[in-house]
Amino acid sequence: MHRLFMKKKVIGYIFSEKNLGKDEKIFLKLAKKKNIELVMFNLLKDYDDKGIEKKIKKCNLIFNNSAEESAIELVKTIEELGKKVIESSRAYYYLEDKWMFFLLCKKNKIPTIKTILLSENLLLAKRELKKFNYWPVILKRIEGTCGEYVEKAGNISQALAIIKKFWKKGRKKLPIIAQEFIKSYSYRVTVIGDRIMQTAIKENRNWKCTGVYAKKIKKFKLNKKLKKIIKKIIKSAKLKIFGLDFLKDKKTKNWLVLEINSVPALDFFEDEREKLINKILDFLKKQANQDINSLTS
Repeated sequence: MHRLFMKKKVIGYIFSEKNLGKDEKIFLKLAKKKNIELVMFNLLKDYDDKGIEKKIKKCNLIFNNSAEESAIELVKTIEELGKKVIESSRAYYYLEDKWMFFLLCKKNKIPTIKTILLSENLLLAKRELKKFNYWPVILKRIEGTCGEYVEKAGNISQALAIIKKFWKKGRKKLPIIAQEFIKSYSYRVTVIGDRIMQTAIKENRNWKCTGVYAKKIKKFKLNKKLKKIIKKIIKSAKLKIFGLDFLKDKKTKNWLVLEINSVPALDFFEDEREKLINKILDFLKKQANQDINSLTS
């Protein structure tokens, strides 16, 4: 085998913790077994561009395991300095953006929730909501995690009050989307490469089931229809390691994709956490080999 492939792979790892968290400890433990050197980039410490440049020169590629907004700037910095990041900044600007993801689904005929982008003019937004005419309606900022900036309105006056609150609360006035309300649990599917690795139903008696709102989590089986939808998303989204959240319409029994997560949680089932991290490291090592091969061919 070529010496380049025998050499220890060096993979950067982006995280955001005061100390090493459980994910980080497992990554370090398993990486050592796989002859992978992990170079740690802590968002709470690593913001010196010269220091970052020195560290990334050692790396074959970088893996981002932080959903913090500050991670986007570090990812862009690393990309500007010439290194590949999984997932790339494209994921944040085009797929984590809930409106852009809706457009991607619409373009590729992937079943999703009826959605409109609201005007930043309150009078026009009022007119758009009346024309949309799905009540109750879900209002969301185009960016946000763990159910933040997501609320339900039963009428126009409630909707306008929520929009004003979002604009006042946020650090910046981000666009807001309106979506049809589908009463459903949240069904998470975790994908690594092009393989489905885990499923999880996030249950809650309240209408919010995503993020920190889930009170109970269990597995579910994928049927052929859902597998076909997932394959379509894998092909069109072009991400490597991600989570998908689905809703199941109780009236029609149809699956609807809600959103995509480029930094999926790995701790839905504690007894599978190490298995998922093991699969991620295998994928990253394979990706590093493929990148080396493309450079030397």
